[in-house]
Amino acid sequence: MKKFGFKKLVLFLGIAASLTLVLSACGNNKSSKSSNSASSNPSTVQQIKKRGTIRIAVFGDLPPYGWVNKQGQRVGYDLTLARQIAKDLKVKPKFVQVNANNRVDALNSNKVDLVLANFTVTPERKQVIDFASPYMKVSVGVVSPKNKPITKASELQGKNLIVTKGTTAENYFTSKQPNVKLLKFDSKTQQFNALKNNRGVALADDNSYLYAWVKNQPKFTVGIKSIGLKQYIAPAVKKGNKSLLNWTNKEIKTLNNKGFFEKDYNSQLKPYFGKEVKPEDIIIK
Repeated sequence: MKKFGFKKLVLFLGIAASLTLVLSACGNNKSSKSSNSASSNPSTVQQIKKRGTIRIAVFGDLPPYGWVNKQGQRVGYDLTLARQIAKDLKVKPKFVQVNANNRVDALNSNKVDLVLANFTVTPERKQVIDFASPYMKVSVGVVSPKNKPITKASELQGKNLIVTKGTTAENYFTSKQPNVKLLKFDSKTQQFNALKNNRGVALADDNSYLYAWVKNQPKFTVGIKSIGLKQYIAPAVKKGNKSLLNWTNKEIKTLNNKGFFEKDYNSQLKPYFGKEVKPEDIIIK
């Protein structure tokens, strides 16, 4: 009897220990899943409102879209939109300065909730992030010295063309004009300095702000006004963030209906453009 009782006791203790481990594991898994779910998506509308700030990626050296003026203020077309979005969310904007080649990383590493940095929609980018409704249209242009203007793509063959890494200009010339030699830079400031220093025969970028740049650079001209397909600029969120994506889509529609983008164009872009650009060239209605 003692022997039999001892075996039952051992068996009972073994079962109890196993149950404890199973229950503990279940509890940990549930807690872990809950924790992972919360930490993996800190950018939902609910989380943004709870935090009281929306972190927005912007450029710091790209007038008239996003730059820091002489007074140290962040200004521009994208910045006006960013502040309006924060206002309508009833939170404060927190700006995170990015370069063209780290906009996707800023989203995927949860450093920002939203990108408003002259971000062109492309099939490649749509595979790794989500774009909201576009608020601007654009195409690639080419700027060159007035005394040696580049007016067609064939004149670039075998020559150095300056671009910024991660831009649609880089993607276009890499895929469609492989015989053009690309000099790639990390920032807009670096690329324009390279052009002024004659490191390339021309520079390719979004045509709209090339028009703005040459207005204050009389020695240069936009010799190729448009090359490749017409493309669109849109806000971007992390892949799968349906909450912020849906909210932003509704916001863009609402702002468009209120004439916000036309006002933004007139105050932020029109003073920087020459006669070559009209509101309908930029605004999507």
